[in-house]
Amino acid sequence: MIFQRITLFLLIFITLSSCKPTETSSIKEVSEVAVESAYNPHDHYTKKEVVIAMRDGIKLHTTIYSPKDTSKTYPMLMMRTPYSCRPYGEDEFKSKIGPNKYLMEEGNIMVYQDVRGRWNSEGVYDNMRAYIPNKTGTQTDEASDTYDTIEWLVNNVENNNGNVGTYGISYPGFYATYSLLDSHPALKAVSPQACIGDFFFDDFIHNGAFLLSYWRATSVFGYMKDQPTKVSWYTFPDIGTEDQHQFFLDHMPLGKLNKFYDSTNVFMEQIKTHVTYDEFWKSRGIIQHLKDIKPATMIVGGLFDAEDLYGPFNTYKSIEKNSDNYNTVVFGPWSHGDWARSKDRQVVGNIYFGDSISDHFQKNIETKFFNHFLKGEVDGETNLPEAQLFNTGTKEWQSFDVWPPKNTTKESYYMQPYERLTQQPNKIYGASEFISDPKKPVPYTEDIKVGFTPRKFMTDDQRFASRRPDVLTFETEILEGDVTLAGDILTKLYVSTTGTAADWIVKVIDVFPADTKITEDVQDHLKLSNYHMMVRSEVLRGRFRNSMSEPEPFVPNEKTKVNLKLQDVFHTFKKGHKIQVQVQSTFFPYIDANPQTYVDNIFEAKEADFQKQTHKVFNDSSIEFTVLK
Repeated sequence: MIFQRITLFLLIFITLSSCKPTETSSIKEVSEVAVESAYNPHDHYTKKEVVIAMRDGIKLHTTIYSPKDTSKTYPMLMMRTPYSCRPYGEDEFKSKIGPNKYLMEEGNIMVYQDVRGRWNSEGVYDNMRAYIPNKTGTQTDEASDTYDTIEWLVNNVENNNGNVGTYGISYPGFYATYSLLDSHPALKAVSPQACIGDFFFDDFIHNGAFLLSYWRATSVFGYMKDQPTKVSWYTFPDIGTEDQHQFFLDHMPLGKLNKFYDSTNVFMEQIKTHVTYDEFWKSRGIIQHLKDIKPATMIVGGLFDAEDLYGPFNTYKSIEKNSDNYNTVVFGPWSHGDWARSKDRQVVGNIYFGDSISDHFQKNIETKFFNHFLKGEVDGETNLPEAQLFNTGTKEWQSFDVWPPKNTTKESYYMQPYERLTQQPNKIYGASEFISDPKKPVPYTEDIKVGFTPRKFMTDDQRFASRRPDVLTFETEILEGDVTLAGDILTKLYVSTTGTAADWIVKVIDVFPADTKITEDVQDHLKLSNYHMMVRSEVLRGRFRNSMSEPEPFVPNEKTKVNLKLQDVFHTFKKGHKIQVQVQSTFFPYIDANPQTYVDNIFEAKEADFQKQTHKVFNDSSIEFTVLK
């Protein structure tokens, strides 16, 4: 059965292969989620399939849905995707076209394109194809392909008004970002959503650590084809179990997974070969190229997106810093792509955030943005705020003139003896320690499951972890007033290890009061009484503590500084709650287990390299919050 959205890297989609539409089938595209509506595009649109020649002669498959009412002109909204324009055939229609049902129902020309080397398009695919500044002759990249496509569309599609918008979620969001580079004059509005910004920090790798839970998803991006095709040419490895945690334990070290892939999986070979932030990864990052942007931009993301938090936050901030265009940002209480879905009740994991949140975004934010720049005055007076973010603690929208807000301050909380988290450092420094065994790693979730990209764990109850001896827990007293975090988080650890390598995972947790009432959304074995809701987490592979390009081992038993940045949050720890921080060294199998013995390439680690080690976190370690005043 065709599914609409495999999510990764975690880029983790729709219409990817013949998997069931569960978390197992989530890899990267969520732009085409089926919507409940009496509106049938077949009744109101005509569909045309064309091939558009790029400047080097390569032809890209392009699908165009045009309103049947030809009495007026319309803007064009385009999504370029590596996940297929399916269904193919001019009599076969998607159940939903365009970014949302409102833009579909009011009438716009909707365009989809299989990117170079994917599905029914010609050419050779290059995962996160590097941008080429100052192209000459027939040099191509995704920017030139977008430009050439728009040039053809505005000159050949009937009843278009000369204005084009691009959008996309996850990997299509990356292509939307790419359209901003060397942009066509007709491109007026762009909305990169959950957009990949750099594959060394999004999806498959986080700060040098391999996200093992995305391993199966490498099939999507790693297998090449040499001819246009309308059917899938890749398959996913059958792991033979519904217990992913045990499967990866049984296949430790990583070399044991080689039997499932060979060198024809190009992407997996790239991950195994380029284990530092080398020129290969740097050249594929797009954040550094976002300068002097001309089209209006609206960056969208989910505050509980397990795959792409780095991309949208840094895309917005880079454009804001280096351009003078209309640039806005929207973050809601969503997992990857939730804002494109039609469900009324917004829930992530066990936590309910409210009703009609995605519909509010689609109707009152996204549609308003595109209509202003594609149909309206195009003067930037949209009446939309610069930044709209959902406070995941108070469960309400809030607007700001800029993100992070100007009226914030940095406040440090110290990791003290007896599991205390205080704003006053202890003058007599000691250390908290734990034994980390990579062969008995801390799970990232209690759930027994199998899938490409985890979602619900981003708000999961962390009580199971706090009760483990290999997880350090630091907690404030019950808060006497609200504390609102609005921006990034910087953990300043001082650590030591008896080994030569270690990962450091930090989690920020909201501890609910004992009298919190349960909702219908909570798993049967849990209660919201004293629930430990994860607000944010991140990993740093310790070898990269000083440089992502030049890794180095730890000196055994030597006190060492390790800074770990966590992506932005907007969350109020309410009066009566507690702020908790957990520190651990495994988060399995979301992240692969570090052998804790330094090896140059972890994909070549041997079984003997995996050793128990004692880790210490010294009590002058702190976590720096961006606090809204």
